[in-house]
Parts: sequence; C-alpha cells; structure tokens
Amino acid sequence: MQYVMENISHYFEVGGYVMPPLALCALLLWYALGYRISSMKRGGGQYSVRDLIDRYQANRWTPKRGIIEEAIQRGVELQRQQLPHLRAYLDDAFNDYSEALGKYSVLVRSIVVVSPLLGLLGTVSGMIETFDSLQNMALFTSDGGIAAGISQALFTTQLGLVIAIPGMLFGRFLDKRQQRIERDLNQIKDILCSTVKL
Repeated sequence: MQYVMENISHYFEVGGYVMPPLALCALLLWYALGYRISSMKRGGGQYSVRDLIDRYQANRWTPKRGIIEEAIQRGVELQRQQLPHLRAYLDDAFNDYSEALGKYSVLVRSIVVVSPLLGLLGTVSGMIETFDSLQNMALFTSDGGIAAGISQALFTTQLGLVIAIPGMLFGRFLDKRQQRIERDLNQIKDILCSTVKL
C-alpha cells in the first residue's frame, strides 16, 4: 500500500500543478460512465418492442428488468385506463426515462474535451521549465533541470490522452445505446396509441 502511495505522489510531483485537475477529471469521468452503464439496462432480451407488448398483454411476462420492460408495463396500464389523448400521458410518464438516459452525458463530453487541453497546458508548462533550464544552463539541478521539464511535458500530455480516448469511446458507445432505447420508447408510444380501442 505504501508503495502505491509513493508512486501516486511521484506522479503528482512529476506532472506539476496540472495533475490534480487531471486526476479529478479521471475520477468524474469514470463515475459518470459507471452511472450511465448501470442505468441503461434495456431489458427484454432480444425481443422486439412489439413482441414484448404482446407478451405483457398475454400475461407471458417476466418481472421487469430494464427500462423498456418497465416502460411497457407503465404504458399498457395507462392504455387500459382508456384515457383521452393517451400520447400526452405516455410522454409525461416516459419523461423520467429520457432524463435518466441523458444524465451525465454532457459531463462525459466535457471531460473528453477538457482533458487533452489540460494535458496541453502541462506540456506548455513543462516546456517553459525546460527552456528556463536551458537559459540558465542548468542541465542537471536538484529540481531535475531539462529532464524534469520534458518529463512533465510528456507525462501530462499522455495522461490527458489516456483520460480522453477511453472516455470518447465509451461515451460514443453509451450515446448509441441511449439512442436505441429512446427509439424503443417512441415505438412503445406509437404502438400503444395505434392500438387504442375506440
């Protein structure tokens, strides 16, 4: 444990003042991605929305395990009440799902954009330190001299990219999943509104 803590403190020293914001970005990014992954359970297996609605109406239903199954259950119950303007009630009932699906998506995109810029800021800071060492002819000092400046420049750039690239890939994957679930929710509304008994 002490070895791990020493390594972490070494990385913070090498990276300079840009390291705390980069570490915060990494923590926020993985928290947001974890939340989005856990909250985007579609449910229903490989069944289509129409099949899931038919199974629910025929009482061949398993307990709800995801957003789509829960939305079908809620939507069919509203349809059975024979409410006028069913679409408006469904829009209102499904609004919670839309908000939950989009939660933290802006945070993920922001961190993906900001992390490389913070890495670039560390690069500039490291290069300034390098050129200061060259100007003073301090090739090797107790602070590290040229090597410390170059190390800071490369390390912060690398860390900014290490944060941004997985964030971008996972973020795109989750955005696609969000779009699919939103399409399924719209399809539930369309099917339930088209089969209303007049």
